[in-house]
Amino acid sequence: MSINRVVISGNLTRDPELKALPSGMSVLKLGVAVNDRRKNQQTGEWEEHPNFVDVTVFGQRGEALSRFLEKGMKVAIEGRLRWSQWENQQGEKRSKLEVIADDIEFMTARGEGGGGRSYSGPTEMPAPDPIAEEDIPF
Repeated sequence: MSINRVVISGNLTRDPELKALPSGMSVLKLGVAVNDRRKNQQTGEWEEHPNFVDVTVFGQRGEALSRFLEKGMKVAIEGRLRWSQWENQQGEKRSKLEVIADDIEFMTARGEGGGGRSYSGPTEMPAPDPIAEEDIPF
C-alpha cells in the first residue's frame, strides 16, 4: 500500500494560467512559494528558505478558480504528487514533481496580498518551537 497525499500553504508566485488541452479539458497552472525554516549553523539564527511548487488543477474547478486567484494570494492546497518526464528541444531529459490539486482554500481576502474570497481560518501559522540539535535522533 502507498499513500500519495500532500498539503501545502503558501503564496502564489504568479497569476494563474488557464489553458485547454486538445481534448477540451481545462488546465489551470499555479506557482506556490512555501517557506521552510532552517537553523543557520554559523549564526544560530532561524532562517526562512522558499520552496517553489508547481500546482495543476484540472476541469471545471480550474476554470472557476482562475476567476478568483491572483499573484500574491495566500492559499492552502490539498492534493497528490505527480512526477513527469520529457525531452526538451535539445534532446535533454527533464523531469519535475508537481502537485495535482484536489482542493484549494483561500487564506487571504481581496486586497490582502492577492485576490479572491476570504477564508475564515488563521492567515498565519505560528512558528514552531525550535528543536535543540541534541533532541534530534539522527
